[in-house]
Amino acid sequence: MQPLRVFVVGTDTGVGKTEASCALLSLLADAGLRPAAFKPYESGCRSLSHPADACAMKAAARSEDDLDRICPHRFRAAVAPGVAAARLGRSPSLGLTVSAYRSFAGRPLVVEGAGGLRVPLDARREVIDLVKMLDLPVLLVARAGLGTLNHTALSLEALAARRIRVLAVLLSACARGTDASRRDNAQWIERRHRLAVLGPVPFRADDRQRRGVFRTALAPLLQR
Repeated sequence: MQPLRVFVVGTDTGVGKTEASCALLSLLADAGLRPAAFKPYESGCRSLSHPADACAMKAAARSEDDLDRICPHRFRAAVAPGVAAARLGRSPSLGLTVSAYRSFAGRPLVVEGAGGLRVPLDARREVIDLVKMLDLPVLLVARAGLGTLNHTALSLEALAARRIRVLAVLLSACARGTDASRRDNAQWIERRHRLAVLGPVPFRADDRQRRGVFRTALAPLLQR
């Protein structure tokens, strides 16, 4: 069986991509598979030497990989990476991104994107361009609630137009409280798009409990 190698993307920012990425990495680490974490672009870094999402993924994977490989492009501004780079008069090196990616060859791998699929990474490329370039299947993380059906459909159409394979859609409750519509979202997406839908992951304010519910929802991906 081929090792799991997946690109985690979202319908938007703040939908649970990092939690999903960390859950997958921790499951792979528990299985003794020495997974690689890759967060090539991270913005909104309070500390450039300690990018929060990349560091969380590194810890979840129990990785000894150098942080410069895991997260080669980091920005303080809490905006799209391409916008943050342009403000600094810089263009993130695609060659550096690809080189770091290739260094993880042969290992289980979880790549996390930045925001949604159309978020710019530089003046020419968006997240979806990188997904296509790396030729990885996708886990699409979507917010469980109002707007989910629309955002999910638009994201799936964009992925289908590029012929990018989708492993599953993960629904995640991102805030306290529930919306009645989320009970219907999973069935609707499964029927309409003929894809596996995982979750919805219930909201948990406690970090440990939140990690647990994400692990439970994503465990089936490791059994495929």
